[in-house]
Amino acid sequence: MGETFHTFRNWARNQSATPAEVRAPSCAEEVSRAVRDAVAAGRRVRMTGTGHSFSPVALTDGLLLRPDALTGIRAAGDGWVTAEAGTTIGALNRELHRMGLALANMGDIDAQTVAGAVQTGTHGTGRDVGGMADQVLALEMVLADGEIVTVRGDGEGRIRGVAERDLFDAARVSLGALGVVTAVTFRVEPAFLLHSVRRPMTLTAILGALDTLVTGNEHLDFFWMPHTDACLIKRNNRSPGPPRPPGALKHWFDNQFMENTLFGALCGVGGRHPGTIPRLNALSAAMLSTSAYIDASYRIFTSVREVRFLEMEYAISREHLGRALHEIRDLLERRDWKISFPVEVRVTPASDAWLSTAYGRDSAYLACHVYRPTPNPAYFEGVEEIMTRLGGRPHWGKLHTRDASYLAGVYPRFEDFLVVRDALDPGRAFANDHLDTVLG
Repeated sequence: MGETFHTFRNWARNQSATPAEVRAPSCAEEVSRAVRDAVAAGRRVRMTGTGHSFSPVALTDGLLLRPDALTGIRAAGDGWVTAEAGTTIGALNRELHRMGLALANMGDIDAQTVAGAVQTGTHGTGRDVGGMADQVLALEMVLADGEIVTVRGDGEGRIRGVAERDLFDAARVSLGALGVVTAVTFRVEPAFLLHSVRRPMTLTAILGALDTLVTGNEHLDFFWMPHTDACLIKRNNRSPGPPRPPGALKHWFDNQFMENTLFGALCGVGGRHPGTIPRLNALSAAMLSTSAYIDASYRIFTSVREVRFLEMEYAISREHLGRALHEIRDLLERRDWKISFPVEVRVTPASDAWLSTAYGRDSAYLACHVYRPTPNPAYFEGVEEIMTRLGGRPHWGKLHTRDASYLAGVYPRFEDFLVVRDALDPGRAFANDHLDTVLG
């Protein structure tokens, strides 16, 4: 049923929209009916997730579909599970663990829906295993005329004249522009343990050993604190066990108090008194400590993030990572910006999803954040200039200023994607103002 919808706001509170209508379908057939009704009424359609995109990718003034009732694991087999689109990554992790299974890799936030994470190119960090879209085996989608189709990576048919394999590579990261994803089939494996080692390390030392660190660890992630030379580096590698999880007090102290309560308080002070930020960052750096534990993979991969921020992230060719870090450090030394949030660095192997930020190249990701109450567009603009000079691709769910003319030059299959879009949604039922900018 339709209803007038209050204003939708994302997690960061920087994007909002008031759609003409909202529905919360509970199955693909109800999504199909909603799409047909919207098209007949001349309304555009978007499916939102949990609002963890910083960009306007999910907004619409037409029909907004909520995935609240599209949840749970629909089916499972040998090495695969099919999850309803609105299932959160956290809920999927817990259910997979109960079944003795796990995803091979994931991002560090588990609040997103599986469809939203896949469609926007959500990734973690991994030497051998890529982002969420690279672990997808099939997608169930509702097309603009209401037809429900399943697109498989090993499919040999044609849908709307498009080879199924091409459609699969286009649809995995498609921003919802090709249809409404109602279920995702993931490749899974037996549950496994990760040995997590976190320790302070200087940015200078990391830059000097970058290749060794990347190639020597299955999952490498590090955070550099601006205005200092300090980093916290995280190395996660598979372990035969036995499990050695952090105690309840240690887990609370590191993950809740240090990374959220105390960090949030320091950001608040820095927001009111920007001149103190370099000293506060130095204080935070001095409090970094070494820790090591072994736990279920999904508990190691994910973190709690309660301090609200704005984020811009770019993927560049991995070979340019050292240069990019040098340039960002030099930029901050030249400018008078006061940046309280760390810069995060991750890596992934090449992807074959056409609009994956890692398409066709081993990639490094640099994510810049600012405290939500004190945005700094000049900081993002300065970093973006560096990233675009290096052929960077902006994360689809995060802030950037690139348009279709730029993106067509950094995605080799961009024009092929537009051909598929014309075949599946010639009337642009699934467009919005943001897609008009980034896709043309």
